[in-house]
Amino acid sequence: MIDQHTVDKILAAADIVEVVKEYVTLRKRGVNYLGLCPFHNEKTPSFTVSQAKGIFKCFGCGKGGNVVNFIMEHERLNYVEALKFLAKKYHIEIEEKEVTPEEIEKRNERESLMVINSYAQRYFSDMLHKHSDGKTIAMAYFRERGFKDHIIERFQLGYCLDQRDAFTQSALRDGFKLDYLVKTGLTIKRDDGSTFDRFAGRVMFPIHSISGRVIGFGGRILKTDKKTAKYLNSPESEVYHKSEVLYGIFHAKKAITQENKCYLVEGYTDVISLHQTGIENVVASSGTSLTQDQIKLIKRFTPNVTILYDGDAAGIKASLRGIDMILEEGLNVKVVLMPEGEDPDSFARSHNASEVLEYINQNETDFIKFKTRLLLDDAKSDPIKRANLITDIVRSISAIPDQVIRAVYIKECAKLMDIGEDVLYSEVGKLRRSRMEQLLQRERTEAVREHETPKIPAFVQGISCEEQEKEIVRFLLNSGNQVLFSQEVEETNELITITAAQYIIDEILNDDLEFQNLIYKKVFDEYVRLLETNVEVDNRFFINHTDPEISQMAVDLLTEKYVLSRIWEKHKAEVTESPDFLQTAIPKAIMVYKSKVLKLAISKLTDELSKLKPDQVEETNQLLLRLRELYALMNKMSKDLDRVIL
Repeated sequence: MIDQHTVDKILAAADIVEVVKEYVTLRKRGVNYLGLCPFHNEKTPSFTVSQAKGIFKCFGCGKGGNVVNFIMEHERLNYVEALKFLAKKYHIEIEEKEVTPEEIEKRNERESLMVINSYAQRYFSDMLHKHSDGKTIAMAYFRERGFKDHIIERFQLGYCLDQRDAFTQSALRDGFKLDYLVKTGLTIKRDDGSTFDRFAGRVMFPIHSISGRVIGFGGRILKTDKKTAKYLNSPESEVYHKSEVLYGIFHAKKAITQENKCYLVEGYTDVISLHQTGIENVVASSGTSLTQDQIKLIKRFTPNVTILYDGDAAGIKASLRGIDMILEEGLNVKVVLMPEGEDPDSFARSHNASEVLEYINQNETDFIKFKTRLLLDDAKSDPIKRANLITDIVRSISAIPDQVIRAVYIKECAKLMDIGEDVLYSEVGKLRRSRMEQLLQRERTEAVREHETPKIPAFVQGISCEEQEKEIVRFLLNSGNQVLFSQEVEETNELITITAAQYIIDEILNDDLEFQNLIYKKVFDEYVRLLETNVEVDNRFFINHTDPEISQMAVDLLTEKYVLSRIWEKHKAEVTESPDFLQTAIPKAIMVYKSKVLKLAISKLTDELSKLKPDQVEETNQLLLRLRELYALMNKMSKDLDRVIL
């Protein structure tokens, strides 16, 4: 987290006119500046920047805000990312709160991997343009694909020499650590210690993050070898997660925003050829199945997606399931089949931009209609296949969040499949209800997590805190059924409620903590069992319990008055079990309990440490690491306790 002091420094340093001028041509008009809006296509300037107020406003599309909002919108970054972007521009060191040594090490490692990837990109580009093999072998391949110099430069294409470890040795000579080279996946290290280049003999396609940094590579082999994969990607690493990346997103994001449409293709060359033609709002899934993260990445820029398929029917059918995820996100999906024998790459190379766009506009089909017709052709008169088809289509329609759009599709598909609308409505309703139940459960879990207290490490066990255990059990008996937190699910307008008992039990069980007082433990365990069977627990259950110890304890706790803390007394607060009171008191009680557990655990470890001999180095280091972790957690918990409003 970036502390407020650093945020203030960034906002003070960032001149909105200076920042915006890097993206928009501004002309001074009176006390303000005027230009063409970068967020929508306009011919008459309506984009105004006020330097004095530090804000921008477009009177055409309505977008407005401060300098951070501008960077967020233009670069498609979240708030923290935008702050870091501006901090880098104005050379302000980011001071983040409570950065542990482990986090620092991880951050340094991530940056090291980024530096190596950047070095590798320059190396591969140099080999392409300067080495004899690059100029004759690799460049011949790119020329055969029709790639011109400017497009090769824009996408930073390159070549990895067909030598065992030429790149690795070059990187080592330039001071890079072998360990990091292996972690990026650029170098493979065998058990015997020998190394070789992962991408040897391949033309290189750098994969860029949304901000333009090289995070990985794709490599295509130039030899004809059936035993070797044609394309090879960087393995998963600290900086590269293929499920979260779309090839070409950095080069396409501006065009996607301006056109309010994204073309989705399969491979690197599809993207590059379309770019060279002049169509830049295109990205690729890089041969992987489309993921939720990739879909959300597209959604940041536009709700409209058109998928360009080649004529491979088997490939299309294999990808249909993934497109349902796009529908779930509320995106508008259309499909275009390229002419037989063509793919987006070959079609773009043989046509200009206007011809390609004309073909797309004339042939793009709504996905649901496309899928229905495709599967109908496959099913023909087979009743089993038609039944499976209906199930498949219903699943796709049920994924669409908008009710009106679902109704339109049901009507259209009923005609195409010659089936009653009521049947489709019924089946869609069943799937929607099932999906909503899953969503509600997930949201309920998330709602609990929002109010979680810090987690106790797993090695802390068997700590007795009888007074705190008593307080928590008393809350269970007195207020277990009362609603502690509630929130509305936007998609369903349903209210999710978290009771005091649900919150308490989740907090205790998630930390694998156990009450040490046997009576309190019995009550807690019994409460858990009853909740799991969806039984609403009444305090009379424990008052009338067959175990006389539990019964007596329940009576004592239910009749016992609250003992006011000094802070409560200071503020002359009335102790009631109102929702407002419980929302503060119960999390505080949990935190006090965990804090006490931590204190006792620290004391126990400190005592163990004092008994160790000087030669027990490993045991000492282990205890010191655990103590450091507990002290850090204790400090955080102390701050959280101080923030509790009483």
